Amino acid sequence: MKPVYWIAYTFSKIAAKLFYRFEVIYPERVIDEGPALLASNHESFFDPPCISTAFKNPIHFLARKTLFDSKLFGGLIRRLNALPVNQDRPDFSGLKRIIALLKAGERVLIFPEGERTGDGQLGQAQPGVGLVIAKSKAPVLPMRLFGAYDAFSRHAKFPKLRGKITLVIGEPLDFTEELASKEKGKDFYQDLSDRTLAAIAALQLPGETPVSP
Repeated sequence: MKPVYWIAYTFSKIAAKLFYRFEVIYPERVIDEGPALLASNHESFFDPPCISTAFKNPIHFLARKTLFDSKLFGGLIRRLNALPVNQDRPDFSGLKRIIALLKAGERVLIFPEGERTGDGQLGQAQPGVGLVIAKSKAPVLPMRLFGAYDAFSRHAKFPKLRGKITLVIGEPLDFTEELASKEKGKDFYQDLSDRTLAAIAALQLPGETPVSP
């Protein structure tokens, strides 16, 4: 790990355990070597740092393009492997960077919903995720966070300093057969995105019943 990433990683790991009793369910499913598209629900600003601590090796993640306007903060999150993405319009340059990283054997965190939830529930999947899956042909690792919305929702000015955040990791998704046999297009990309979000929705805390997105 680069020094800045290691410092942020270590701080996040300690803070997540200390303040939010962070727990990973099915840690044996983590993909730490080789390419993987890490697909998760998006509840909070806490999502990237919490998810990153579940992996031994560095991961890349997306951040709103405007966050890079500040030279200081933008420079910092770049060193933390953040990739700028334009949420206001289709950002094909950002998708190309993600695909290139996956083809280079890296792990990239992406949120199929495209933005943080406003009510704690799962939203709609965006077709860009399916495009990345189709072009990179990387395995998809579905994950679902619980408790991050309560800890620091998009409506809160400050995070709560106590709570419980849990990350449930699913079985990897392999779309190799579909990618080889189906004609590509917007509907196909949307189907891949929808199936990825459905896999995320199916993940529940131990003892709870899966629900549809």
